[in-house]
Amino acid sequence: MFKIIALVACLTVVKVAAEDYFTYPRYKFEYGVKDEHSLDHKSHWEYRNGDVVKGQYTMDEADGTQRIVEYSSDHETGFQAHVKRSGFAHHPYGESYVNIDQYN
Repeated sequence: MFKIIALVACLTVVKVAAEDYFTYPRYKFEYGVKDEHSLDHKSHWEYRNGDVVKGQYTMDEADGTQRIVEYSSDHETGFQAHVKRSGFAHHPYGESYVNIDQYN
């Protein structure tokens, strides 16, 4: 009797796993970080509807510009990424290496 119950339980698990594998994939997420202490600024969002994925992420670069990457993926066009840069590059504030006394 125990063998029959175990067999039925295993078949049920296999059937549920097979149904879960073939379900229609769909999700959406979004997050961001804005830490004024470390100046770490970034964000990311993405959604998927079936086999179509679209998203964007941004991050502040060390030179003061912001990188913006928009991407998409599907069966017809494959993975496509478009990278943009926003703002103007500048030297970070602080001492120049030329002015630092290296032999204290």
